[in-house]
Amino acid sequence: MEQFAHISVLDAQQKLHSGAAKVVDIRDEHSFVTAHIPKAKHLSNGTLQQFVADTDFSTPVIVCCYHGISSQQAAQFLIHQGFEEVYSLDGGFAAWSLSQTTSQGEAE
Repeated sequence: MEQFAHISVLDAQQKLHSGAAKVVDIRDEHSFVTAHIPKAKHLSNGTLQQFVADTDFSTPVIVCCYHGISSQQAAQFLIHQGFEEVYSLDGGFAAWSLSQTTSQGEAE
């Protein structure tokens, strides 16, 4: 993969549920602490080097931001670092949160 790919919330949920990918959240620390995708790692300038050192480049990575815009640039950056399979979450955390609210409403 020479460029990142886009991934829908549903496809991301399936990859994460099966353990087939890791998710990184590039939103600000306060937003991340307030709410984030389960098992997401907060990725910032301060944590990037450690993430790259600790993560196998063959591990699929899903990048999440607020609305799916900033994550595209971050995803391409991770491709340039050597990661082989990187996705930008379409709609970002806003879409993820909305899907969780919708699915919980259907379950009730």
